[in-house]
Amino acid sequence: MKLVVLEKNSLGADLDISFYDDFGEVTYYDNTAAIEVAQRVADADIIIANKAPLNEATIGRAENLKLICETATGYNNVDLEFCRARGIRVTNVVGYSTPVVAQHTFAMALYLLEKLPVYDAYVKNGDYEKCPIFTCFEPFFTELGGKTWGIIGLGNIGRKVAEIAKAFGCRVIYYSASGKTVTDDFERVDFDTLLSESDILSLHCPLTERTQNIIDAGALGKMKKTAILINVARGPVVDEQALYDALTTGQIAAAGLDVLVQEPISADNPLNKIKDSTRLLITPHMAWGSHEARDRCARGVYENIKSFLAGKERNVVV
Repeated sequence: MKLVVLEKNSLGADLDISFYDDFGEVTYYDNTAAIEVAQRVADADIIIANKAPLNEATIGRAENLKLICETATGYNNVDLEFCRARGIRVTNVVGYSTPVVAQHTFAMALYLLEKLPVYDAYVKNGDYEKCPIFTCFEPFFTELGGKTWGIIGLGNIGRKVAEIAKAFGCRVIYYSASGKTVTDDFERVDFDTLLSESDILSLHCPLTERTQNIIDAGALGKMKKTAILINVARGPVVDEQALYDALTTGQIAAAGLDVLVQEPISADNPLNKIKDSTRLLITPHMAWGSHEARDRCARGVYENIKSFLAGKERNVVV
């Protein structure tokens, strides 16, 4: 078997993924641009990829191709209809990042809620040395306990966040963008109620026609001025210009983003203008990327390949 790993760097240089060699001859590429895909996969039986476009133009001449393995849960980069027509199996990995994305959600929320960059600077710039008392609590901050934590997307990650928020003493409410999520564990509300009552609103939904720009100017205008927005879902679920306007006018208190419409961030993204870290925290799409999570992902791909070769289905998309 010939395997091609198109984006080894998407799993991190700290991971040893040489176990893929168990399946045959493996060619590893650190990164692969769209224009390079067709040539690199021409003789491949199995492709391991993350973001590289896999469609008729890039894999149409890969006559031996039998399996595409996504090192991710999402598979927007794959033309599923083409693969189905060609009899190419497509698999993904689910659940590997749930613990760390939930962890990052709370890291962001607590960073913004407690205004930690201000206190860190207060000590490091020497102001604490001059303080007449042992403490400082200005700017004032509040507790998570007693707050209402709203969630859009009550899948594996959203549910984990809900459980942690409940442990902090929050009232948890959620909105089902698909209309299909029903549970007695947490309070389901309509969209306007979610917006108007959430003190912290975290996004964990997939990107669909229903969720694209679900947080737009209208939605932001219905939120509390003290509210914090956290997006660890997909960039396009938030209208970035509308968010910039809401943050600069004080329509909401703060936002934490791990995902953006264009990644890496574009130079003309209006959010680049906001330098106040108590108001806006942006991380570079790394919420999913703990060492442990990436290792689980890589080994999940291994198990997908092993199952495929044994004639079994595992994490099959098509």
